[in-house]
Amino acid sequence: MNTNRKIYIAGNILVDIVKNIDSYPKIGMLSHINEISLAVGGCVPNVAINLAKIDKNIPISALGMVGNDDNGKFVLSKLNENGVNTDLVLTSSEPTGFSDVMSVEGGERTFFFKKGTNGVFAPSNIDISKLDCDIFHIGYILLLDKFDENDEVYGTKMAKLLKEVQEKGIKTSIDVVSDNTADYGKKILPALKYSNYAIINEIECCNIFKLNAYDSDGKLNKDNVKLAMQKMKDAGVKDKIIIHCKETSFALDVKTDKFTEVHSLKIPSSMIKGSVGAGDSFCAGSLYGIYHGLTDEDILKFASAAAACNLFEANSIDGMKSNEEISEMANNWERL
Repeated sequence: MNTNRKIYIAGNILVDIVKNIDSYPKIGMLSHINEISLAVGGCVPNVAINLAKIDKNIPISALGMVGNDDNGKFVLSKLNENGVNTDLVLTSSEPTGFSDVMSVEGGERTFFFKKGTNGVFAPSNIDISKLDCDIFHIGYILLLDKFDENDEVYGTKMAKLLKEVQEKGIKTSIDVVSDNTADYGKKILPALKYSNYAIINEIECCNIFKLNAYDSDGKLNKDNVKLAMQKMKDAGVKDKIIIHCKETSFALDVKTDKFTEVHSLKIPSSMIKGSVGAGDSFCAGSLYGIYHGLTDEDILKFASAAAACNLFEANSIDGMKSNEEISEMANNWERL
């Protein structure tokens, strides 16, 4: 395999201020903060650094925007420390975006978000003539204001960008953020037409088509997830649709119409320190599998094990392991 093939990770760049709390308080009540840590967050640092930790032989570049502030310098230093090229990361007078992440025991978390530079980063900041990668992954749709803007021809500016990237012979990949207030169909459907890979979660894929991912009893509605994946194929995704959720994951090969499901690893609760960035870890594992031409079953096995690694630490990158260690977990650990 030619290990000079490159992957570019574009989109949201954040700093996560992770606060481990004893419980989530009701309005007007108090909760104790047990620990505070500073960590990178957002699609670009999370996916790029985790992918670099998985396979140091993949050339990875980051595209996005940070502020001329301490948080921006922190993110750039973390990317560079892990071998991610930052030549295409721009600096703005806006503050670097950040999230206050409230994480409770067991891994559940809540985010308080400041867009910062993510609100001004725009498609015009990406010089497509300089893209020389094989895979261009961007996230998150619904959290990049300038990319989510309407376009009279393509539906959204994101869709227009993805089309232009595909015209260079580059495979495109998208991710989405979960936002209860967003119009999923309006913002995501146009991008699907120009995506080779869509790697999102069960709620996001179902919300595009106003389907319920869960029944009234809280049970995952797999029929609706499968229906949403078929609709994503019909909307134009060209190669693979990969969906992850807490208990399982799914893949649909667009060319063969083959559907694959692999359950998540069974992780003892005593080992779980947090789940911040678990979806990005899954995404990094999926991109690794796509890059190396793994079967859909092996992609899901590997990606679910990569996501499990994320649970071992409170932030989004420190738990990630090498591809050899992840493969060992994927093949030998018990699944749900």
